[in-house]
Amino acid sequence: MTKRIAVIGSGFSSLSAASYLAKAGYEVEVFEKNEQTGGRARQFSAEGFKFDMGPSWYWMPDVFESFFSDFGKKASDYYKLIRLDPSYTIYFQNGEKWNIPADYTAFKHLLETKEKGAGNQLDRFLADAQYKYEVGINDLVTKPSLSITEFIDWRVIVGSLRLNLFSSFSSHVRKYFTNPNIIELMEFPVLFLGAKPSKTPALYSLMNYADIKLGTWYPDGGMHKIVEGMTALAKSLGVKFHLNAEVTELTIDQKRVSSFRANGNLFEFDGVVAGADYHHVEQHLLPEEYRRYDKNYWDTRTMAPSSLIYYLGFDKKIEGLQHHNLFFDESFSVHAEEIYEDPKWPTKPLFYVSCPSKLDPTVAPVQGENLFILIPTAPDLIDTEMHRKEYLEVVFDRMEKLLGHSFRANLVYNRSYAHADFKDDYHAFKGNAYGLANTLKQTAIFKPSMINPKVENLFYTGQLTTPGPGVPPSLISGKVVAELIQKRLN
Repeated sequence: MTKRIAVIGSGFSSLSAASYLAKAGYEVEVFEKNEQTGGRARQFSAEGFKFDMGPSWYWMPDVFESFFSDFGKKASDYYKLIRLDPSYTIYFQNGEKWNIPADYTAFKHLLETKEKGAGNQLDRFLADAQYKYEVGINDLVTKPSLSITEFIDWRVIVGSLRLNLFSSFSSHVRKYFTNPNIIELMEFPVLFLGAKPSKTPALYSLMNYADIKLGTWYPDGGMHKIVEGMTALAKSLGVKFHLNAEVTELTIDQKRVSSFRANGNLFEFDGVVAGADYHHVEQHLLPEEYRRYDKNYWDTRTMAPSSLIYYLGFDKKIEGLQHHNLFFDESFSVHAEEIYEDPKWPTKPLFYVSCPSKLDPTVAPVQGENLFILIPTAPDLIDTEMHRKEYLEVVFDRMEKLLGHSFRANLVYNRSYAHADFKDDYHAFKGNAYGLANTLKQTAIFKPSMINPKVENLFYTGQLTTPGPGVPPSLISGKVVAELIQKRLN
């Protein structure tokens, strides 16, 4: 008899898990709280503009290709990829503006003009980062992290020193470079990992390899094209989707989920995959006696940042912007301190601007511009309309100063999104945007587990469990939990 699996949520990890389970012969149904699939990667349209609501960086294209190839497909079967050049623009505190070239030789030359010998140092730095990437993506993150014995592997043991698990990212970068702007450039990918570079393991230089060597890409039509492709793949494998169907209760009988309630209806399955917020599922849907972790456990977790996001539409083109723009024209260390060490609304925030309409005419009216602006913030802050208005003015002031022209009068659409929205839409713990911080104490077996020994047929996937936050890790998380289910439910 075919076993039936329910998947709660339809983010990247859930879509991945659903497809792998359907391919393995399970009857799979996905229950999504919101009106469309994608989780944080939803999309909306307003007044001629089309906005991706969440992820906007397409890194690690090999992970996406690996996912689709497992089903005899290619990413190009679902969307067209465009490599960005420059990859992004970054504004520094000392007034310099760097366009980061996609070509590696040109990138080396750029660094060499800023610091003598930096080009050769970059070769050494990225050779080390490539090793970490290959071990991390191919070995470490494909394990369910249920036991330390999973990591008794010759590549891990032999290369443990090269993985730099116990040294900081900050000190690691400074072994290679001294120019402060180069250091900030190398540190920026870890800004969203949930800790200052000084407290992030040097293992995560693998992100620099992904950035510089594998490149920054854009799915033509927006990031939601990935969701559309994954949803279409899942449906072709027989997966059934329930939208606007929030799961509100799990009933446990003899250490198994016997049924759950969604929109007032009861459903019964042989297994359940929780791709929704881990904390919410465990602390609010499970009866207390069946929870693996208590309140104190969750309260002592170090969370990755939340975000204050603006979706803005303009009735004119905005000169001086690339597709991705990093405004690091204020202190990196001060903003990081106000996210991770002394949580508060930032005094002089760094921010990121995505302008997909520079490349994609489908996301804005003719002669219009589409901007996605994100300010990383500490989680669990009190989110008010006053804060949202205040920081939009800060962003406008800084952009107008750096770009040399005004554009406030041309703003025709404005929507903000922050902590309260993350909680309302995704039940995000403390309003986080990126899950748990990737600190050493929250890596691999130290993350919330994919299994609950008190409930035999309940499994977890997504950014709060293995392997962690981000779109590529979420795809991997779905595959890992699907393989785990096949071993434990058959």
